[in-house]
Amino acid sequence: MNTVQKIAKIITTLFPVWVVLFATMAFFNPDPFKSLVAYVPYLLGLIMLGMGLTMTLDDFKLVLTRPKDVLYGVGLRYLIMPSVAFLIAKLLGLSPSLAAGLILVGACPSGTASNVMTFIAKGDTALSVTISSVNTLLAPIFTPFIFLFLAGTLLPINAEALLVDILKIVLFPIILGIIIRMFASKFVDRVMGVIPVISVFSIIAIITIVVALSAAKLANVALIAFLAVALHNALGLGLGYGASRTVGMSHKKSKAVAFEIGMENSGLAVALAIAHLDPIAAIPGVIFSVWHNFTGSLLAGYWGSNDEKKS
Repeated sequence: MNTVQKIAKIITTLFPVWVVLFATMAFFNPDPFKSLVAYVPYLLGLIMLGMGLTMTLDDFKLVLTRPKDVLYGVGLRYLIMPSVAFLIAKLLGLSPSLAAGLILVGACPSGTASNVMTFIAKGDTALSVTISSVNTLLAPIFTPFIFLFLAGTLLPINAEALLVDILKIVLFPIILGIIIRMFASKFVDRVMGVIPVISVFSIIAIITIVVALSAAKLANVALIAFLAVALHNALGLGLGYGASRTVGMSHKKSKAVAFEIGMENSGLAVALAIAHLDPIAAIPGVIFSVWHNFTGSLLAGYWGSNDEKKS
């Protein structure tokens, strides 16, 4: 491992520490960070470009060779998380803004961290990568309409504007990344070590900006928002695994699907909430960004070590 890779690993491993540090700074001194809100879509686009650079056409080949597995994974992802978010919002009596933010997290596609967790858990990593890739490309269709259907009664929502934003900050950067990888693979291989670092810095910047924008109200909603996110994440992981086993998927495949369902592209939810909703609606996405990495790591470590002992 070269020096750049070692530094990158240290930075990405300490992700929760950086989040807490910068979020605390933004909470107590929000003004310097508020002016950066216009950069949030570009930061997320940078993350999506990085995701595209790591993707190849091979990531989609399971759609042809194992269509049923992919269909189950994508279908369960878009069925479970939005529905669970809606029910939790009702159960906890969340304010319209927080409820909409939680539902938006559920309606977004899975995050790239799910692939890493599946690998650590000794799950079906190829399936995880394919489900992530497919549900991200389907996000411009599913995310705005699921969100409109579930949250449209809570807040005024412009589904068309939401669709356009997802196209601009998700689909186009990913496709650009795939094209760059196809025609400049040697260059991409050289910079691959720093892509995770850029993604980490970008998501930390997004979280910091959101905390700054909502600092005045954050103390009043932090506890209930955390409870809602923790329930959402736990039920997503649990129902993802249980539903996969119920439809006949193996333990290894079900681990992949569990992470695909329980781990979200919460950065996208944050960016869309800032652009289209109240800044408070971005809080569930901010909390989810940290929390799902924590719980995902714990579950991946447990599954990985236990399955190793059994084999």
